[in-house]
Amino acid sequence: MSRTVVVLPLRWTGVLPAAAVPALRAATALVADATVPVEVLTATGAIRRPGPIVDGEVLLTSDPQAVEADVVVVAEAPAGAALLDAVAVMDTLRSPGGCPWDAEQTPESLLQYLVEECYELYQAIEDGDRVAVREELGDVLLQVLFHARIATEQTTDRFGIDEVAGDLVTKLVGRHPHVFAGTERIETAERQEHRWEELKRAEKQRESSVDGVATSQPAVALAAKLTSRTARAGLPADHLPSGSGIGDQLFALAARAKLGGVDPEAELRRVALQFAVDVREAERAAVTAGADPHTLDAAAWKQYWPR
Repeated sequence: MSRTVVVLPLRWTGVLPAAAVPALRAATALVADATVPVEVLTATGAIRRPGPIVDGEVLLTSDPQAVEADVVVVAEAPAGAALLDAVAVMDTLRSPGGCPWDAEQTPESLLQYLVEECYELYQAIEDGDRVAVREELGDVLLQVLFHARIATEQTTDRFGIDEVAGDLVTKLVGRHPHVFAGTERIETAERQEHRWEELKRAEKQRESSVDGVATSQPAVALAAKLTSRTARAGLPADHLPSGSGIGDQLFALAARAKLGGVDPEAELRRVALQFAVDVREAERAAVTAGADPHTLDAAAWKQYWPR
């Protein structure tokens, strides 16, 4: 017989690895060391006992270096287990004895950070900076955890992170019947996008094709979204704003881009960022030439502007 060690994740999931089942069935004794919580003892019938194990025994532990063994089976934590730690940290920060600043925040006071973190994530993705993407995703997740934690403190319409996650699961499953129910077939991403809107409209009982469009988003993105929604509803393109005013012309340009398969918000952002790069390059060229970049006239700007 052999000595077997089963290494459990620090947080007990209630599940033992399948690879450990034969050893558990044949074990002469199932023991657990001090790293294993009481609920594991209760669930498995293991006996708390320090010291080495002998042939035929199985040791449950959370320490992979606990003892020498002939067979070591590691139970990996399931994907998403660390989210529970994030929820616990947020609860601690918000609870009495936690952080005074966190305790004072409201959904309204956090709005600025929600917008900022989303833009910083956008920037990281745009820059192709994978390290920054990982960090910024965490900052966006913090906003979700923060708002959900505050929601548990409300006296009306109270909910928490479990309700948020549960609603998301219901939404994703309900809007992907071709994946989870097998009741229909979706061959293309374009068809899925249309089907998503159909299911969302029926689910939310929307009366208008533009119901649910977030009007707080940047104006170019808003124009593009309204154009996309109304195009799906069959609105003729000649009904889109097309007057002579600046706003009409900007809307028409954004609409034309969207109908042509181009994201006008992203395109405008790309051009704006390149413009900022060109301005800095011209200013650096002026400094190199001994000129003051803060006093350039039109002729000087033309002289130093990158070709």
